[in-house]
Amino acid sequence: MYRFWPHVASWRQTWETEMPNSIARRRLLHAGTAASLALAAAAMPRRAAADEAGADDPYQPWRSFDPGQSEPLGMVHAAVLAANAHNTQPWQFCVNADRIDVCADLARNLGAMDPFRREMHLSLGCALQNLVMMADAQGRGPKLALAGGTLAEPKPDAGPLQIASVGLPGGPPVVSPLLAGVPRRHTNRAAYDPDRPVGDALVAALPALADPDSGARLVLLADPKARADFSAATVEATGAIIADAAMIADSDAWFRSTNAEIASHRDGPTIDAAGLSTWMTVLAKILPAPSPERAHGIWLDRTRDVQLATAPLFGLIVVRDLYDRRQALQAGMLWQRLHLRATLAELAAQPINQLPERVDRERQLGLPAHAARTLADLSGDPDWHATFAFRIGWPTRPVGPSPRRELDAVIRQTACAPPA
Repeated sequence: MYRFWPHVASWRQTWETEMPNSIARRRLLHAGTAASLALAAAAMPRRAAADEAGADDPYQPWRSFDPGQSEPLGMVHAAVLAANAHNTQPWQFCVNADRIDVCADLARNLGAMDPFRREMHLSLGCALQNLVMMADAQGRGPKLALAGGTLAEPKPDAGPLQIASVGLPGGPPVVSPLLAGVPRRHTNRAAYDPDRPVGDALVAALPALADPDSGARLVLLADPKARADFSAATVEATGAIIADAAMIADSDAWFRSTNAEIASHRDGPTIDAAGLSTWMTVLAKILPAPSPERAHGIWLDRTRDVQLATAPLFGLIVVRDLYDRRQALQAGMLWQRLHLRATLAELAAQPINQLPERVDRERQLGLPAHAARTLADLSGDPDWHATFAFRIGWPTRPVGPSPRRELDAVIRQTACAPPA
């Protein structure tokens, strides 16, 4: 989920290793201010034009969100700013006077990266968390009902599926402090400060974010051995994903590399949200794309040497049954609360889900359950299974948002089918 895409990492490697003494690099470094500004203007999103474009700006939903808004669509607005797997935004909403039905848009899937749509349901759980908090703040007295059933490989022509309904009977306004973090929460894929621990007080407070009545709870990996074991296993899982042609192709298909693609799709991982410095972001948009083999190798290197090496804390969200729909949704809700809590504490956070993704793929292909056994050892309880993995730490640089589709694109006029 939300990994640092190989296309992005490869440009940094190209710049640092292939061009250090080249004429091309010296010319770029010594170019005049006007030329540098011209390059930046050509490569970076044009904020002034985007502001004028209003609803046509793929980043406008972040800037226009108001935690205090009272309009019914404010609940949907909060939902679409939720964390979600690879920025697929796999949701649709039916808005009624007395309830909002939430549907899984099964067409917006990750293919072999998520064969049972488990990560899709985690994403929908994140959206539900934001929606319910916003409904509470508006005095709608939300009553959440989650669809049951078992996650399985959907039929190729499966349409949108209703996975939850949020009743709105009314009640006193209840404003969660987490709501203020909704427009500020972004996935930070950059290096974290390896010499600054998260802090004992916050580490002790995080498990309390799990709802004791839900099917999801939190396991933190703070001691050096657990962190080292998780890192080694994640590197191995990353290599397995790269070696699996279907997985890596279905992952790469969502990457949006140009402003035109971002404006057209308004989804997917982008260079602008990759955690690079401003100058490196410009270069990433100017330099030629490397071969897929090189790009994927550098993703593996960056996973090992930057993301895993600099994180002071890893964590797992675990459930009793990986493929229980309700538990997957509850796990997503927990991640959204945790990421919002980290955001309000000025901490950076990033899902790092290669191991759970390999669990699904090994199950789909009937392979030995290597990733599942590894995660069971890490969680320390064979009765609880890791559905989500993440890292938390102090950021070394701020990051920007990911694009979001407009509200009109995610609102349905007709009901979607219930689970079978």
